[in-house]
Amino acid sequence: MEISIYHNPRCSKSRQTLELLTSRNIEPIVIEYLKTPPNHQQLDSILRGLEMEPRELMRTKEAEYKELSLDDESLSRDQLIEAMINAPKLIERPIVIAGDQIAIGRPPEAVLTILP
Repeated sequence: MEISIYHNPRCSKSRQTLELLTSRNIEPIVIEYLKTPPNHQQLDSILRGLEMEPRELMRTKEAEYKELSLDDESLSRDQLIEAMINAPKLIERPIVIAGDQIAIGRPPEAVLTILP
């Protein structure tokens, strides 16, 4: 089974989640999403897999959230997804994908539920 992690090496939770995976002899595909953000279809698929709406996966305390007025309730799902793609810092991390299962590593142990 292919396992991927949307990873930010500067984030302690992301590093801990990656370490948790490798300690279980899992070598995931590491996607540094700040350098290579997901596209619209990928992010939409992640949100659906998590059964979340875009704002639930957003880091609302980031400056970009306020600067882009993302608390505006009139913004559509697609507009919020595009904002996250254009400012990937807004995406909560880490996100682990194992087959068709998805989990956020907050806390890192939360990903254990989707691992083989």
